[in-house]
Amino acid sequence: MRTGVDRSDKSQFGHSLVTERVAPDYSALLFGLRPPPEVSTVTLLSVIVPVYQVRAYLADCLDSILDTSFRDLELVAVDDGSRDGSGAILARYAERDSRLVVVTLDRNQGLGAARNTGLSRATGEYVWFVDGDDWLPEGSLTAVAERLTRTRPDLLVTAYTRYYPNGGTRHLSLSQVGAGGPGPDTFTLRQRPALLSVLHITCNKVIRRRFLLDLGLTFGPGWYEDVSFSFPLMLAAQRIALLDRCCYAYRQRPEGAITATVSDRHFEVFAHWDRVLSGLDADPAVPAELRHLIFQRMIWHLLQVLGHPRRVPPARRREFFAEIVTRYRAHLPPAGYQPPGGAVGLKHRLVGRGAYGLFAALQAARRAHVGVVTRVRHPLGSRPTADAAGSAPVAAVPGSRVEAVPGELTDRVS
Repeated sequence: MRTGVDRSDKSQFGHSLVTERVAPDYSALLFGLRPPPEVSTVTLLSVIVPVYQVRAYLADCLDSILDTSFRDLELVAVDDGSRDGSGAILARYAERDSRLVVVTLDRNQGLGAARNTGLSRATGEYVWFVDGDDWLPEGSLTAVAERLTRTRPDLLVTAYTRYYPNGGTRHLSLSQVGAGGPGPDTFTLRQRPALLSVLHITCNKVIRRRFLLDLGLTFGPGWYEDVSFSFPLMLAAQRIALLDRCCYAYRQRPEGAITATVSDRHFEVFAHWDRVLSGLDADPAVPAELRHLIFQRMIWHLLQVLGHPRRVPPARRREFFAEIVTRYRAHLPPAGYQPPGGAVGLKHRLVGRGAYGLFAALQAARRAHVGVVTRVRHPLGSRPTADAAGSAPVAAVPGSRVEAVPGELTDRVS
């Protein structure tokens, strides 16, 4: 319990804490003794883990959170209607660790709804959404807690590493968006717009819970829920901090990857981008530079979804392209739009012209070229999926200096 501090004290943390006022310790004045240190009753961190059909990976995830020296946390696990025995694993862990709170949903409601349920049960000052098939590398919780305590941000963004089924890994650093460089410990997106080039996933973001609740931001339904969560979050945060240390291990699963599944549900991505764009339209204070970058990011992402061979059904690709064109023309920045250079920029220009035939021909030519190069370089069909250092091959994210892995958006809904 923090003592000697009024309930409305916001000077240090930016929001009220549950506190009480006690009589001053006059012995400190009379005898030169120090009063006892203030002790907070608020848990620093709530880790929210949605769980659905991840029995093979769940123990690793839970152990990485609970079996550490860091104790100032609660773990809220939401069983989203699993039928593979994940619920029994959660029950066993809950019996031996009171920090684990298990919420069981009577039917599968989807990742976004499970995260929202976990958020409603969380009590920590900060929340961290961790997927049940991923894990936190050793020392991550301590490093995150230290950065939270020192900077008190609305939003902390960490580096992370992807682990591939073939044993390859790829570390996604934040050094190229200013982590570790000169400047203040916290900033806004307006001050450092390069942060928009980091993939819009949620799992590498630790968020002040009161800020999130006051913002009224929750995860929307359907696939690609991270889109309509991450962008409004970054736009609203007044204090963003970075931690350029791998604090999240992201497992690329070979099986059950819904974003590598041909389905009409990939059209759900438009509803999430519409939510982002509606928020921009309703907020004239958003600078033109950020509008331009978010618009560019939207076109890039939608073309990534369309260009993946195992997402949009072939018979509906022209329709998907038309939906991109509609949003391009409806939300074109008032000051105009300068597409990125190279082939990526050419695709953006084809969207602006509504030229699906040329776009499809460009895609077909690219696939044919890649196929020829692959056959020439690897005639035995043993196309490598990791470089000499054990990392997956790298391709630059259009319009940024930050690197991403080919298929970066192909395993989970992003």
